[in-house]
Amino acid sequence: MTAPDLRAAALESKAWPYEEARKLLKRYPEGKPDGAILFETGYGPSGLPHIGTFNEVLRTTMVRNAFHALSDTPTRLIAFSDDMDGLRKVPDNVPNKEMLAGYLGKPLTQIPDPFGKFESFAHHNNAMLRDFLDRYGFDYEFLSSTIEYGSGRFDPTLKLILQRYQAIMDVMLPTLRAERAATYSPILPISPKSGIVLQVPVEVVDAEAGTIAFMDDGDRIEQSALGGMAKLQWKVDWAMRWTALQVDYEMSGKDLIDSVTQASKITRVLGARPPEGLTYEMFLDEKGEKISKSKGNGLSLDDWLTYGPEESLAFYIYREPRKAKSLHMGVIPRAVDEYWQFRGNYAGQELKEKLGNPVHHIHDGKLPTGELPVTFGLLLNLVGVMGDATKEQVWSYLANYVPDATPELYPELDRLIDRALAYGRDFVAPTLKRRAPEGVEVAALQQLDADLAALPAEASAEDIQNSVYEIGKTAGFENLRDWFKALYETLLGSSQGPRMGSFIALYGIENTRKLIAEALAR
Repeated sequence: MTAPDLRAAALESKAWPYEEARKLLKRYPEGKPDGAILFETGYGPSGLPHIGTFNEVLRTTMVRNAFHALSDTPTRLIAFSDDMDGLRKVPDNVPNKEMLAGYLGKPLTQIPDPFGKFESFAHHNNAMLRDFLDRYGFDYEFLSSTIEYGSGRFDPTLKLILQRYQAIMDVMLPTLRAERAATYSPILPISPKSGIVLQVPVEVVDAEAGTIAFMDDGDRIEQSALGGMAKLQWKVDWAMRWTALQVDYEMSGKDLIDSVTQASKITRVLGARPPEGLTYEMFLDEKGEKISKSKGNGLSLDDWLTYGPEESLAFYIYREPRKAKSLHMGVIPRAVDEYWQFRGNYAGQELKEKLGNPVHHIHDGKLPTGELPVTFGLLLNLVGVMGDATKEQVWSYLANYVPDATPELYPELDRLIDRALAYGRDFVAPTLKRRAPEGVEVAALQQLDADLAALPAEASAEDIQNSVYEIGKTAGFENLRDWFKALYETLLGSSQGPRMGSFIALYGIENTRKLIAEALAR
């Protein structure tokens, strides 16, 4: 596709990254006058990163790539860590909880790493985030709240906040309960006594000099709010960053709608323009509860990549951002297979359809070559019946189904076999329970065995499927669904499964006849 054709189609595309990118075109009809379009994502390192954290960077990158298709204006992406925030509670999913409890209220960069690897808890969590973003190949700049406050970069905007202190209070106080409003301050001074981020009323002594006063353990303290000696309440902090960094785009979860509203009002008080953005729905765990860093009830980034490739994670994140989705181990196999289904369709699609295809946004229009000759679901069924199989044994079975099947010809399949073996071992094998056939199922399985015996060893998956289908129609089942369910439950040990013709061709006719004999023997 040519660049002009892509640009014309992208201007009309209903794919959500292009819809978001067009907001930035409207923001700067003549182009941004003073540099690059700035995208921001935020991370609170009070807990370990999870897929919800990664989600924002990936989706924001998709919008950024979509904008590149529409405009030649340069862009930057900042991943901002609020690591100067005070630790409010001890996360559930970290070691040395008693040690952490002794540092409540202190900035995250001033708290020892409970894992004993980095100079602080924040440095540990920041490193985990950056490691994954680097592994995935994101183009981003990492900024630390501690470093930016301490360097004085935010000082001009902090002075502006002190100058317009009352106007900011007028925005925030109506949103607070009476008890909270009585002690609220946009400024959170760092105690010179304890090092804790204080939640106390603050008096502006000299806005231009940046001097504030507050009570600290019974004493009136007068000190600078600049150079890292204070930070801001997070809604005000958000507005300050938007203003100081000139952020043009930042998306956020549905749970932050009110926060976006307040931060946007404060940004206008500071004389700046709030960024464009997308409000996305939340990821839920398998119980339907919101995923939380401190609870650790969601998948970790490494969890997903143990059982599914990066592209399947990107596919799952791309789909329907405005719809709440469950995020647990059970969604991985379907995400893998749907990714490959959309990738297989891409080459034959018209340009308009390509721009709406998730894989276009996952790979920024530069799709890798290669194909997947079997589905992940079929691989899982294969390793399920094989038991404690090796990778080499799986490849030997694939030779029944895929001509000249080798890791060299199908490197992506080779990597997927590792994940299928891991997923099968950890999540499929413990659930498998093959039952004995009942009633009409017995005769149907006997007939299937006879039909398979009459077929040549190299029979196609389609020929085998036709035979399975005909048996189901004549065996006395109320509907074909009952026949296939019986096959899954008696031969595979599961209530659902693959297209049986494909499975038998992959597993081999003789091996399948052994499964039937074992079922009939029960």
